[in-house]
Amino acid sequence: MDKKVILITGASTGIGRACADRLHWSGWTVVGASRRGTTSDSWQGLSMDVDNDASVEQGVADIIAEHGRIDAVLANAGWGVAGAAEATPIADAKAQVETIFWGAVRIVNAVLPSMRHQGGGRILLTSSIGGLIGIPFQAFYSAGKFALEGYAESMAYEVEPFGVHVTLIEPGNFKTDFTASRRMIPSSVDDPYRVASEKAIRTMERDERNGANPSDVAKVVERLLNSAKPPRRLMVGKRNERVGAVAKRLMPFRLFEKSARKSLGL
Repeated sequence: MDKKVILITGASTGIGRACADRLHWSGWTVVGASRRGTTSDSWQGLSMDVDNDASVEQGVADIIAEHGRIDAVLANAGWGVAGAAEATPIADAKAQVETIFWGAVRIVNAVLPSMRHQGGGRILLTSSIGGLIGIPFQAFYSAGKFALEGYAESMAYEVEPFGVHVTLIEPGNFKTDFTASRRMIPSSVDDPYRVASEKAIRTMERDERNGANPSDVAKVVERLLNSAKPPRRLMVGKRNERVGAVAKRLMPFRLFEKSARKSLGL
């Protein structure tokens, strides 16, 4: 039987790269997409810009032309912008949401016709614990991930009759290139948010540098793809981060926010 085909966006580094490597060695035909078209000795690279309709549509069409099908997609492309919400230029805020939300929507819209035609498929969307808990000084990153959560939950009802399963993967802090590539919003000496933002961002970057290994997410992705009944959501990361997301649902909001301020360095 032919190997199943998966498209992974954001495959050049970090979580996407770890997933591409693991799934290749577990028997999948992996097409790893990124703006740079990064490839490896084991899986096929594809140049794709998820911010561009034509790039996504052409990339998906090329995969189907070559392999005949797409059995699964992991929409993982993303980057981060950090700074006070008030100080973030609208253009930067839009660019952030464009990639992490609309980029995923473009990918899903491009693969769904093929999945419906073949009678099924798997859609995995990389969300974040920051899509469950608002992260101060990353307001637009959280906004995009919160939007992704609602979109996926709604869309899952629509595609289930066609045998298409949707899962949100919600990582916590992981040690990847995401930290170094984050776009920082400059602050001035008289910026009222400067002290708090610098402290919070230092705390966040420290937690990321000491974060879990991306291979942990790759193991989860492999397990989800092999599951007959995959869950709608699955958190991945250190225990204290996962507990925090659960605590938000159970604790009075003032008590939760008091605890969150302390852990976020505020």
